[in-house]
Amino acid sequence: MDKPVKSEQNLIKSLEKINLFKKFNFFSGLNFKNARINLINKIKKLRKETRITERTWKIVELSRNENRPKTIDYINNIFEDFIELSGDRLSSDDKSIIAGLGSINGRTAAVIGHNKGKDLKERIDYNFGMPNPSGYRKSRRIMELADRFNFPVITFIDTPGANPAIEAEDNGQANAISGNIEYMFRLRVPSIAILIGEGGSGGALALAIGNYIMMLENSTYSVISPEGCAAILWKDQTAVKQAASMLRLTAKDLLNLKVIDKIIHEPLGGAQNEPERIIKIVKENIMAALSKLDGLSGEELKLHRAQKFEILGFVKE
Repeated sequence: MDKPVKSEQNLIKSLEKINLFKKFNFFSGLNFKNARINLINKIKKLRKETRITERTWKIVELSRNENRPKTIDYINNIFEDFIELSGDRLSSDDKSIIAGLGSINGRTAAVIGHNKGKDLKERIDYNFGMPNPSGYRKSRRIMELADRFNFPVITFIDTPGANPAIEAEDNGQANAISGNIEYMFRLRVPSIAILIGEGGSGGALALAIGNYIMMLENSTYSVISPEGCAAILWKDQTAVKQAASMLRLTAKDLLNLKVIDKIIHEPLGGAQNEPERIIKIVKENIMAALSKLDGLSGEELKLHRAQKFEILGFVKE
């Protein structure tokens, strides 16, 4: 992939050189018109791309805002009588995933989400919302309970990605993530996924195989972080903003690509400005999504989920 395009200043300098050359008699027989038009068009295009890039980066920053409501805020204010369930029944309990059973408008549901933490101590304890394999195995255990007792599965996604440390890989990270994805395709109950902040790579996808997928307006969802993309493609962190724009990671981009089903609009300036209001809005959207899926049988829900993901990635010319 090409490196980031020249800056506007460089293009303007080239345009100024053409204007300077035109003043010399030596160049009087040369036609600079096409070159000049080409440079002007490049400047216009670059200015438009810069505006888009800055808007995208603002969304990235909002998705990472430390004051945005976290998974635990949505759980505590949407679900009644929530009971947290711990452990993967194999090795340990991973606090970066919170999972359990709760009631929404009198209906029991399995609730699973990334747990980033509210202050520095919690963020360290919860590994900044980057789960280990035991976290994904715990979430699968809760999904199995939901499938057995016919509870809908509702997931909240907010992670930079799964823990990439060597010890996590040694403990079966890839297998745990792929196992979650595979099992979510087999669920015979409604599955609803809501991206509330960052949605990074397989760490997010492991909880995002939903019949209905929603994104908060200022959340993001991508195969890699902008920083990781810039490092791999250009080995240049000055290209981070352009990488974010190229990743098409905003809710608007992903709705256009049919990766998600709905954008949940946030209060002015972001969800962190009116947390109680956005939590209420999210609850209303969960209830509406459940109503849409309630008439489908287990097999129909599986087929709906499969067909939804099978069409992704195909582009019509």
